[in-house]
Amino acid sequence: MLYSLYEAQHAALAPLRLMAEVSRGWFGHPFSPLAHLPGSNRVTAGSDLFLRVTQRYEKPAWGIEDVIIDGASVPVSIEVAQEMPFCRLIHFRRELPTWRNDPRVLVVAPLSGHHATLLRDTVRTLLPDHEVWVTDWIDARMVPLAEGVFHLDDYVDYVRSFIRLLSPELNVISVCQPTVPVLAAISLMADAGETFAPKTMVMMGGPIDARRGVTVVNNLATKKPHSWFEQNLISRVPAKYPGYMRRVYPGFMQHLGFVAMNPDRHLNAHYDYFNHLLEGDDDSAESHRRFYDEYNAVLDLPAEYYLDTVKTVFQDFALPKGQMVVRDTLVRPEAITQTALLTIEGALDDISGYGQTEAAHQLCKSIAMEHREHYRVPRVGHYGIFSGRRWRELIYPRVREFIRKAR
Repeated sequence: MLYSLYEAQHAALAPLRLMAEVSRGWFGHPFSPLAHLPGSNRVTAGSDLFLRVTQRYEKPAWGIEDVIIDGASVPVSIEVAQEMPFCRLIHFRRELPTWRNDPRVLVVAPLSGHHATLLRDTVRTLLPDHEVWVTDWIDARMVPLAEGVFHLDDYVDYVRSFIRLLSPELNVISVCQPTVPVLAAISLMADAGETFAPKTMVMMGGPIDARRGVTVVNNLATKKPHSWFEQNLISRVPAKYPGYMRRVYPGFMQHLGFVAMNPDRHLNAHYDYFNHLLEGDDDSAESHRRFYDEYNAVLDLPAEYYLDTVKTVFQDFALPKGQMVVRDTLVRPEAITQTALLTIEGALDDISGYGQTEAAHQLCKSIAMEHREHYRVPRVGHYGIFSGRRWRELIYPRVREFIRKAR
């Protein structure tokens, strides 16, 4: 019902959107006589803002077509290394003239509402020095019901499958949500005595132990019973999508959650955008568009996976308590001995609070101290851990050095 109401609301806005689009053209086109009337720029700016606030945002393109290596531009192509019902493992192949023995890196992107393209800056920064693969999760509304369900255990299985495919000499970077299933996957592989352990695991801003540094996200999960999430946040995909009747946690609900965490910030950003349009500040307006084109592009999560994550990670705290079970097997991080560990946290992270990721060190107690590092990044929030100037200038050099030191 919730999803159908959302679709109906979007359809109801169609006439208003058409009027706004026409208005923007009439009052904004330089060859239109209406563009020279007093106040025409306000009509144009208002129409543009209305269209952006009410439009649907599709998955953005990666936009990584080349990378600078040794001072030269090297073309980059995207290949599907392995395709599974809920995820494509993609490889950013660098068309190098000669072979380079660069470290292999698997970037496990979060399945928490945004598309993997949110890590565009992460990937672009890694590419000059690494061979990079990324988990490109598929919008659950696009997965036919015949493909079955997708639980947190399936997520762990996917990660194990990708690690096996890309090993040996593999390094794994997990950003935010996947720190828990990635640690579980590597723990299970180590406990089973599998031959190819990752050389390193880099965990960035994730809820390994959500009891620490409690945030708004943690409070919501602990204040509501598990049944509340299933009864109020889960919907079935409408008939217009391939995943018709699949139970999902809709992306638009997650987006509302993102916005509700900092409503004033988003309101001010849109007000500033309106003023940039009035002032003809095209650079600032374009910067706003780029950010929100990515931020507003969300995907649906499989309901089983979402509910498993709420219970296992944010209510039961199963991993730090030593009680997490995958396919009837206890997850034992202390079984990891051959994989070096780097944890990274932002001092201003309001999603994964300080100490949540660092907790991995207490769990992975069999890793030698000289193969473990923790980095708390000053003046950095959640998204700044993997994107932006501080990621490129402060965090990435540490990641690169840590990976190379483990070779």
